Amino acid sequence: MKEKQLKPKDPKKTLLRLFSYFKFNIFLFIAGIFFIIIGSLAEVGVNGMLSPVIDTLTGEHDNSLFIRYILIMAALVVIVSISQYIGNLSMAKLAQRTVHKIREDMFSHMEKLPVSYFDKHSHGELMSTFTNDVDMINQSLEQSVSQILISIVTVIGTFVMMLILSPILTSVVVLMLTVMLYSVRYIGKKSARNFRMQQASLADMNGYIEEMMSGQKVVKVFNYEDRAIRTFSKKNEELRNASTLASTYGTMLMPVMGSLSFVKYALVSMAGAYLVMINRLSIGNIASFLQYTRSVSRPITQVSNQLNTLFAALAGAERIFNVLDQEIEIDDGDVTLLKDCQGKKSLCWMVPKDDGSCEEVPLRGAIKFKDVDFGYVPEKRVLNKINLYAKPGQKIAFVGSTGAGKTTITNLINRFYEINEGVILYDGIDIKRINKFDLRSTMSIVLQDVHLFEGTVKENIRYGRLDASDDEVVEAAKLANAHYFIQHLSEGYDTVLTSDGQNLSQGERQLLSIARAAIADPIILILDEATSSVDTRTEKLIAEGMDKLMAGRTTFVIAHRLSTVRDSNAIMVLEHGDIIERGNHDELMEQKGRYYALNAGTVELE
Repeated sequence: MKEKQLKPKDPKKTLLRLFSYFKFNIFLFIAGIFFIIIGSLAEVGVNGMLSPVIDTLTGEHDNSLFIRYILIMAALVVIVSISQYIGNLSMAKLAQRTVHKIREDMFSHMEKLPVSYFDKHSHGELMSTFTNDVDMINQSLEQSVSQILISIVTVIGTFVMMLILSPILTSVVVLMLTVMLYSVRYIGKKSARNFRMQQASLADMNGYIEEMMSGQKVVKVFNYEDRAIRTFSKKNEELRNASTLASTYGTMLMPVMGSLSFVKYALVSMAGAYLVMINRLSIGNIASFLQYTRSVSRPITQVSNQLNTLFAALAGAERIFNVLDQEIEIDDGDVTLLKDCQGKKSLCWMVPKDDGSCEEVPLRGAIKFKDVDFGYVPEKRVLNKINLYAKPGQKIAFVGSTGAGKTTITNLINRFYEINEGVILYDGIDIKRINKFDLRSTMSIVLQDVHLFEGTVKENIRYGRLDASDDEVVEAAKLANAHYFIQHLSEGYDTVLTSDGQNLSQGERQLLSIARAAIADPIILILDEATSSVDTRTEKLIAEGMDKLMAGRTTFVIAHRLSTVRDSNAIMVLEHGDIIERGNHDELMEQKGRYYALNAGTVELE
């Protein structure tokens, strides 16, 4: 991967944006900060009480004064314990709620992203963002935020007390802290760079694993195992190298900081002993100062230990915000669908007019393409000046080689993608004006690659229309001729399907997909060779159901087997994004062109 993809564009902005999520739980944030500050100041006070306690013991012995100082120290210790417990608990709850909000924002945002985004990003990469990156943020917020706040307050309070006790010894501490901070800065930069590389390598490897696991049958059929193992080993080695470097620089901080802390402590002890000998400091003063010397080093050491988590969390947060910054699917449609048109149980489009009134246009299912150009990327056109129309109730078939543009046309009808030029009319209305939710609610798609969800058979069929009754689910299954095999499942319609319906055959999954489309009762039906994955017997079983399903509906069929499109009202033969032939089966056979050659077997669909 390129380095520019690994570096955060603006680390400070990313960190501030991450902390901005605290505003959703401001009470916990304020309570956490308050108690952490109180606890940290009380801890500074405990160290400061060492001076009068020791001086009382070594000077004129005063029991009542000694007891008073001890009681003050005990009270401060209790305050430290209670405040740190409440403060840490508040920040832990804040971290969990923050991560909860981030997950909600990510999932909600992803549901609004266009299909093109998911074409460019693998499922494994997105899952890595949802799991690894979010977990790193959670770990960082739980462990690091409290520690940073404690460290800031402790360092400030400690420096104030140190200056009061001895400016000379304080200058020695400042000198050594400067050396320590430069060490942290140098090692931290190296650690951050390698942690970004680690997160990127982890996402890359997860994406590859997801791809290989979902395609195991293809891997084994084509004897790809050895190459897959070699590729995985390479990616695994890249992750190992990145993780090793990240851990090396991360763990280096602790011994470096520890060694420098011992040097600082030794220098302060020697200088303090000399000041005591010349009566510039008392024994109690030097005891307190040495304790403060440890206190001021401890926060820096603790923060350095958290840098691994902090850098990994920052890299993860950047990836999450990159997802959240993706432009969502634009919907400027002002045309909506009215279910009870003119008091009747019929559907119509409500088309706003310039004068503020609305025109009711009956929903009929007429589709028209006028000079439509489209390309998934600007420099490469997939469709060129496409012109076609489908009257209500007609069956339109698309035939052509792979990549000719068949599926692209159906993707444009439901606005998975926006056309570059031209216009698509739906019942005479520019499809861009129609609200996407209402537009897609009038359509159903049966894909060649069936996707089912974990849940019961009944729930998967009802996915087509969530308010459908149990009786309607059964009727849809009967229409698709799925009722028979469903009855023979272990729990019938309540049988729980595993991931993507793996406990069903390919044909059974396809029948459920058809039933799901049937229950939606669409006016437009899109079939991406819906019967291509079923056997001959199953194909015959669903033929009658499919005819009933298509009756009265505008149907677009993507054909991979020409026998399925002979009864179409119109057949479009596409090549390289152009419609080169059009007509019904008999008309195209008379033309003796590409379609005739495909039927005669002199050429084949590629």
